[in-house]
Amino acid sequence: MERLSLTLAIGDYEHTRDIATGQVPVQGVSLNVLTLPPEEAFSRVFRQSMIYVRDGGRIDRPEQLKDKRIGIPEWAQTAVIYSRGYLTHQAEVPLASVEWVQAGVNEAGRVEKVKPKLPEGVQLRPEPRHSLNDMLLAGDIDAVLSARPPRDFGSGIRRLFPDYEAVEAAYFRETGVFPIMHVIVIKTDVLERHPWLAMNLYKAFDEAKRRSVERLSDITASHAPLAWLAPYTERMKALFGEDIWPYGLEKNRTTLQAFVDFAFEQGVCHRRLVLEELFPKQVLTSFKV
Repeated sequence: MERLSLTLAIGDYEHTRDIATGQVPVQGVSLNVLTLPPEEAFSRVFRQSMIYVRDGGRIDRPEQLKDKRIGIPEWAQTAVIYSRGYLTHQAEVPLASVEWVQAGVNEAGRVEKVKPKLPEGVQLRPEPRHSLNDMLLAGDIDAVLSARPPRDFGSGIRRLFPDYEAVEAAYFRETGVFPIMHVIVIKTDVLERHPWLAMNLYKAFDEAKRRSVERLSDITASHAPLAWLAPYTERMKALFGEDIWPYGLEKNRTTLQAFVDFAFEQGVCHRRLVLEELFPKQVLTSFKV
């Protein structure tokens, strides 16, 4: 049987490396792998670290952002959805209490890619002539939510949470949410012609991830140029459980439910989505022999 030729666009990640190199094959598939930056691929990152404020300013706690001006690169950006969800539900900063300003992080001219249906009372002002970095330094906005650090981070701009790892770990313990930024998608017409493809891809990604965690847990040698890599991996297992980077709907139900709830509350999704409708039916169930 001839193998299906498929192009996979993905970032250069340790946990997907074995698929990109072919060490973990996708059964029935010949892959052409394109390596792309995070904005065009996928990753998983906590987002308390993406809240930036001005050095010397008076904002030291997230609840102080109520009634302030907050800059964002795009209303519908995944990372921003998660961070606004944190501000709304944990810091008790209502969406409508903030004046939201949309602009490029370091360059002027960035625009929204999709049109949100803003909740009643929410203000969103585009600012095409300035960058969020410059507006924050000038005091025209009070904070920035950005997945990438503003250009002057460390030179007039700082994180709201200097010890963000501890804050993010506490957030996970409280909520069970480990933010997922993007997912792997398959064109509908390809999946309709090859219904076995979704599960075969899933199994290959899961095996590549398993091998990656096994490498990182190897205390006899460091598989990245970092000291104490294996002990750090053990710390992650203590926090997240044995599967520190879970795949699949059920293992990620809490995180995904939070995301679709945030997206609906913020007007990014115009209706409240059911998680099962987001995934092909072929990966919703498995079998045991």
